[in-house]
Amino acid sequence: MPDFTNARFDLDGKVAIVTGAGGRGNSIGRAYAVGLANAGASVVVADLNKEGAERVAAEINDGGGTALAIQVDIADEASVAAMMEATRSAFGGLDILVNNAALMVEAVGTPAIQTSIADFERLMRVNLTGALICSKAAVPLFQARGGGKIVNQLSAGAFPAQTPYGISKVALLGLTTTLATELGRMNINVNAIAPGMTMSDAGKALTPEDSPFVQAAMARVVKQPRGEPQDLVGALLLLCSPAGDWITGQALNVDGGFIMRN
Repeated sequence: MPDFTNARFDLDGKVAIVTGAGGRGNSIGRAYAVGLANAGASVVVADLNKEGAERVAAEINDGGGTALAIQVDIADEASVAAMMEATRSAFGGLDILVNNAALMVEAVGTPAIQTSIADFERLMRVNLTGALICSKAAVPLFQARGGGKIVNQLSAGAFPAQTPYGISKVALLGLTTTLATELGRMNINVNAIAPGMTMSDAGKALTPEDSPFVQAAMARVVKQPRGEPQDLVGALLLLCSPAGDWITGQALNVDGGFIMRN
């Protein structure tokens, strides 16, 4: 193998899907989609919010990248199958799947013991089952290209889980390691990113500066209590590019030292 160069971070010729990429304003999904496009990938901007997906795709295309907006309900198998077929039709295949779409703001405020079973099942259907539906649908496209990369979106709120949202993200960590085990021999890497407190529009709404949680976290975090969505893109590019070919089954905390593990 030749010596390592920065060219191993290039994604020229790759095709990526980012779910939840057209959501609330300054979102992590948008940062992921733009970051992948800037690295050379053709990006499917997928979201239940059609107008949001179209806005982010237009931003990428206007900036010289290549993007396609697709409306998708990740909890619906037929909708996901249609997204995969539209991706194959537009770009010829798929190399990268970023399972970013999730319910968050809706799932943090109510204690688990007070959460209705219907709401809990909806949360798990989107945050966990939705990632499995997308991953299952992506595998045949990956196999046709000789392999692929899946990145699941976790949360520092899973370590330890103290809300229904955290429960869903711990479960998604289990799905990550399970799929990494099952798909490794197919040359498919499966990893996860666990962001800390991120200054996305949704993050700021959930944890305003005067929140007791924010104040406690600021006393605990060793380097930078809060980050911008763009601060997560470097980790994503590592996990999606040839530079990360030897990484699978891992959860990478990007949080300024909020969660530390031996």
